[in-house]
Amino acid sequence: MNRRKFISSTLAATSGLLVSQTDGNSQTTHKSLRSYETEVSALLSQMTLQEKIGQMLQAEQDKLADGDIEKYAIGSVLSGGSSDPKAGNSVEAWTDLYDSLQRRALNTRLRIPILYGIDAVHGHSNVLNAVIFPHNIGLGCARNSSLVERAARVTAAEVRATGINWTFAPCVTVPRDERWGRTYEGFGETPELARDLGAAAVRGFQGSDLRDPLSIVACAKHFMGDGGTSFGTGPKNKLLDRGDTKIDERQLRSIHMQGYVTAIKAGVGTIMPSYNSWNGVKCSGSKRLLTEILKNELRFDGFLISDYDAIDEMPGDFKTQIETSVNAGMDMFMVPKKFPELSRLLLELVNEKRVSIARIDDAVRRILRVKFAAGLLGTNRSPLADRKLHSSFGSAAHRQVARECVRESLVLLKNDKRILPLRKNLRRIVVAGKSADDIGNQCGGWTITWQGRSGNTMTGGITILQAVKQSVSSSTEVVHSMDGADLAQADVAIVVVGETPYAEYLGDRANLNLRDEDVAVIEKLKRAGIPTVVVLFSGRPVIINRALELSDAFVAAWLPGTEGRGVTDVLFGDFPFKGKLSVSWPRSMDQIPINVGDANYQPLFKYGFGLQY
Repeated sequence: MNRRKFISSTLAATSGLLVSQTDGNSQTTHKSLRSYETEVSALLSQMTLQEKIGQMLQAEQDKLADGDIEKYAIGSVLSGGSSDPKAGNSVEAWTDLYDSLQRRALNTRLRIPILYGIDAVHGHSNVLNAVIFPHNIGLGCARNSSLVERAARVTAAEVRATGINWTFAPCVTVPRDERWGRTYEGFGETPELARDLGAAAVRGFQGSDLRDPLSIVACAKHFMGDGGTSFGTGPKNKLLDRGDTKIDERQLRSIHMQGYVTAIKAGVGTIMPSYNSWNGVKCSGSKRLLTEILKNELRFDGFLISDYDAIDEMPGDFKTQIETSVNAGMDMFMVPKKFPELSRLLLELVNEKRVSIARIDDAVRRILRVKFAAGLLGTNRSPLADRKLHSSFGSAAHRQVARECVRESLVLLKNDKRILPLRKNLRRIVVAGKSADDIGNQCGGWTITWQGRSGNTMTGGITILQAVKQSVSSSTEVVHSMDGADLAQADVAIVVVGETPYAEYLGDRANLNLRDEDVAVIEKLKRAGIPTVVVLFSGRPVIINRALELSDAFVAAWLPGTEGRGVTDVLFGDFPFKGKLSVSWPRSMDQIPINVGDANYQPLFKYGFGLQY
């Protein structure tokens, strides 16, 4: 099949998916990005070359000096994973920061507002007391596109409460190697999950009209093949992240492109090219991927934003890297602190005719389309924050949606002697394990800080220990014993163990065995003869053989976020287990990587496995 026929068949195959996966009220009805061409052309004709280049710059907020936005006519600002307001992480501090930067953009000659980007990948997770949802791997187990859409709508509302108007989400990667530190950012190991749930997330973020004050611009990432890199091909200290995806174009399209096809059909405004290479060529510099496939074949009309300093990893000096990437099709450059240099060098490249004016105009046209579509231009509405939205930030209604997400993402791997569901009137319950009362471990990476951290992250929410206490009868004694020491006469133990927070390449691992300290707690309970329910927090399937053998029941809870009551809702039988594995669960490290469809496919638990009561 030739390439054009291949893409046509792909589009045809996915054209009916969105209707069948969602209710009738969730269909995308917003205006196409190209419908703003008259307004865009009028504004573009007024811009100097320097102002056009300014629109192509994205700087990090804490790297800006006073006057930089005005001096460089900067089109976008971001906060990276740990780039917080100096005044703290409260919703008020974030809103003040956004408004202060937006006011500076309104001081420029043409008064073009900025797009402010942030990684709201499982809620508005940099901000204190935001609702934190399960990471995508858990949502993939729920397989409920309507619920994913609702979660994204809540996230959009909380992001807009701080004024911010753009999220670097959803991640529609298809992780194919469990050792990758970003495995949990994908919905699962099959293209179908990225295809269906990625589009649902776009609809949730962007709503039926991007001009809606509760909508934000979405960004499908990372284009493409980021989940298919070969082990050990990444740069130094990156085993898989930013490595090389060594597959042919047919496999790239069939496995890794499906989430982009449906995201574009859902109207996604932006797409982020990936750090990784495809057969030795960095995606950020691949004209084949960015222009020929994405823009020409898939007819993507929004703009491309590079990842954080991603072009620095391309061959050549910085000027050559800029030249290669912009000519490949990159429209906006995430250069947190090198924006003055990029501005100067890109101007030189145009003057030297190494980058055409037509390419600059195309990039800026795409950026302005999104700004018009988002209501930042062409309306009488102020681009400043609506502080009335603070009243719903972290609200009970928002938390209820996250709690539903937790319930539906849980996967029951074992339930011997039908120990689950637990009775609420048991006499004594021991809650053990290092993560039983640890909101940081419960939320994982990309929570308050880039890497996340164990302990009290000040996100609010309810730990498993707190959730158990709220779920049982008033006559039930709940004892917390982190190491399983206080076990006398317990009817049952709930042990919460697993991974501690990480993000991106710092989570790349050569060994995924459950830690000895976690297994030791379970062994102690086994020796005491106490029926034991293990709840595992992890961003991927880990090697659990010994823990599984020792437990009476075993629940994969992934990284559920702030709403621990979603776990106990199911443990105590108020709701059933619904989750089905979005990944294959390996028996040993020797089996990794393992994916459904492999030859000699004999995992510990198959893709789609999940017990019910």
